[in-house]
Amino acid sequence: MTRKNSKISIVIPIFNSEKTIEQLVNRLVGILPQPLEIVLSNDGSRDDSDAVCRALQKKYPHIVVYVELSKNYGEHGAVMAGLTHSTGDYVVIMDDDFQNPPEEVLKLVDEAREHNHDVVYSAYPVKNDSWFRNLASRLNGFMATILLKKPRGLYLSSFKCMNRFLVDEILKYTGPYPYVDGLIFRVTDRFGVVEVKHDKRTEGESGYTLRKLLRLYMNMFVNFSLLPLRCSTFLGFIVTFFSLIFSVYIFFSKLLNPDMPAGWATTVILISFFAGVQLVVLGLAGEYVGRIFLSQNKTPQFCVRNIYKGE
Repeated sequence: MTRKNSKISIVIPIFNSEKTIEQLVNRLVGILPQPLEIVLSNDGSRDDSDAVCRALQKKYPHIVVYVELSKNYGEHGAVMAGLTHSTGDYVVIMDDDFQNPPEEVLKLVDEAREHNHDVVYSAYPVKNDSWFRNLASRLNGFMATILLKKPRGLYLSSFKCMNRFLVDEILKYTGPYPYVDGLIFRVTDRFGVVEVKHDKRTEGESGYTLRKLLRLYMNMFVNFSLLPLRCSTFLGFIVTFFSLIFSVYIFFSKLLNPDMPAGWATTVILISFFAGVQLVVLGLAGEYVGRIFLSQNKTPQFCVRNIYKGE
């Protein structure tokens, strides 16, 4: 399949992007070849993004598909909504903040097509993010390496290209807590990496707060790995082993020194320690059970209020 007859879809999750999205779409339309599709997934923006997106859909009725979600579902929920309404042979996910230049899109698509990759991630020689976002990215990569078996050195950029096979497989997941990179590594190990520019943010600041990052990490931690449960089981064995050793020590100490007073401090410490371990393990098990309950109740990844597209 050549570039001329490959359809490219661009999925852009939008949150409070009224100042950037129009310029971004105009540049994408001016740079990328036809056939082209741009899917704007509005994740409950509180500014005037809705009006801007509607105007863009009217301006480019046969290119822009506007998906208006009913509320804020988070970046990965918005991405899943965009993927659901994409039809391209290659689908590029990119942010709405202009940190990924539109000119770099074809690098990802060409790499995927020429080397038959299912997914191509972008790599940045210089990353123009805040120290907090860079720290969060490193922590995310570290956890993904342990929990998802991500190859070391691979940066999980939000700017990536997937082929239609991978998109269709990802969309088979209907659980309420999607994590796109976790879904990717469930399906394939055929990935590529392309070095691209990473510009400074032109407007506003990152929408990722500490709360949102913790929620993202919990999705990865619980939804896509049994390692936490296995670690809790291992921790239980370790604690039991050391408690037995300590019990033997107390027994012989009492035999050798009958006048040894009962250790109030030791008792309190042991009770507190074991109670803490039990609460951690119960809380972890409860998190898994709760997510199973929500999945069985068909809690949605996202709800679409309106779809605007050309006939």
